[in-house]
Amino acid sequence: MTVLYCPPDSKTLTEAEREKLFQNLSDAKDFVGWALQVFVDTVGPAEKYEEKLSQRFPGLQVTVRPKADSLFPIVSAASICAKVARDHAVKDWNFPEDLGDVDTDYGSGYPGDPKTKAWLLKYLDPVFGYPQFIRFSWSTAKNLMDSKCCAVHWDDDEEDGEKAAARQNNTSMLTYFNRSAGSAANGAAHQSHRFFTERRLQGLDAL
Repeated sequence: MTVLYCPPDSKTLTEAEREKLFQNLSDAKDFVGWALQVFVDTVGPAEKYEEKLSQRFPGLQVTVRPKADSLFPIVSAASICAKVARDHAVKDWNFPEDLGDVDTDYGSGYPGDPKTKAWLLKYLDPVFGYPQFIRFSWSTAKNLMDSKCCAVHWDDDEEDGEKAAARQNNTSMLTYFNRSAGSAANGAAHQSHRFFTERRLQGLDAL
C-alpha cells in the first residue's frame, strides 16, 4: 500500500516540491484504477455542475465543491499533476510567432508575480495583443490589452454597420459597397479609386 501526503493547496508548493510529489504519484501509478467516485473543484455554482455531471455520468458518484483541492487529497494530487504538466509545457514552449530571442523567465504565471507582470508588459503588442502563449480571456491579460492596446470596434449582427460607424463618428466600410454607379450624377462627390479608373472598372446597379 502506498500513502502519499498532498498539501491542502497545491499553489502553496514550490515548483521543486510539486515535481517531487508528482514523481511519487507517478511511481505509484500501478495502484491507479477505475474511478467510482469523482471529486471536482469549481469556481462557479457547485450544485449546478454537480447535477450536470451526475446526469452525464450516471454510474459515478460526483462531488463538486469550491476549493476542493483543500478539502479532498485526491483533488490536491490531481492539481499537482496538472501544474507540473503545465510547468513542463511552459518550459518547452515553441513560439510560432517571430518574436526573436524570447525571455523565458515568465515567473510563476500568477498576476501578483513581478516577473510575470514585467513579461506581460514587455510582449504586449498594441495592435495584435499577445502571442498564443497567453490566454486572451485571462482577466489580467484582458485588462492590460483594454488599457494599453488600440481600441477596435467590430461591426456585428447585433448592431448595423452604419449605426456603429455613426456612434464612433466614422464612416462605415459597408458604405463603399452601397454606393450606386449613378451616385455621381445625383450630386455625390465620391470619386473612384485609381485602381478602378485605370482599369476602366465601373459599378453596376443591376446585372
